[in-house]
Amino acid sequence: MSRPKPPSPTEADRLFAETRTPEDFRFDAAVARVFPDMIRRSVPGYTTIIPMIEVISERYAQPGSHCYDLGCSLGAATLAMRHGIPHPDCTLVGVDNSRDMIERCQHYIALDDHPLPVQLRCEDILHTDLRDASITTLNFTLQFVPPGERDRLLQRIARATRPGGALILSEKIRCEDEREQAAQTLLHHEFKRANGYSDLEISQKRSALEQVLIPETLAAHRRRLHDAGFDQVMLWYQCFNFVSMLAIKSA
Repeated sequence: MSRPKPPSPTEADRLFAETRTPEDFRFDAAVARVFPDMIRRSVPGYTTIIPMIEVISERYAQPGSHCYDLGCSLGAATLAMRHGIPHPDCTLVGVDNSRDMIERCQHYIALDDHPLPVQLRCEDILHTDLRDASITTLNFTLQFVPPGERDRLLQRIARATRPGGALILSEKIRCEDEREQAAQTLLHHEFKRANGYSDLEISQKRSALEQVLIPETLAAHRRRLHDAGFDQVMLWYQCFNFVSMLAIKSA
């Protein structure tokens, strides 16, 4: 099985290296330019999760079905799905509401030599058409969806999923115990420092994300997935307070 190369950073992430006026984080052109470096240095386990999306896609993709990467950004998970899906009659769709991300994603998709076509849509995942799905990925995407819209989105995904199909949900979570949350946050910051981020960069990015990235507990995610219509929900990966779950709809 050939494996896609993840997007290589074209620029190092220095967006928060200097003191800046506080503003909410946006997936704009500046973020798109440095995103591969940013995600690698900010999200523990990201380089493990991406190749496993390929493995999971190979297991759950069904012939003639749709496969979705919702919040595809530059297409790392999309490419992993592309290389994992074993059926040439599947329709693979990547969706993101950032035009800057989609434009760069198109570039990476074009560089990849796998024959399975990829459709890219620049639109809101809350409104994109979902149907006849066997595998869907929300890779660190749901956390940016307004909390009041998350139930509806997962219900739409579950309704669109074929029996035996699955959803990969990767998220930053909030621990229920405050002491554990403080310890996990400290470890995450040490991870960032080990990857070259300064205290200023860590602080400013945290402030920018505070009102945009809203984490929830693992228990809340489990309940929502079950309520949406997925019968089996399993945690398959965790590093600090970053997790990935697999939700399966009964055959």
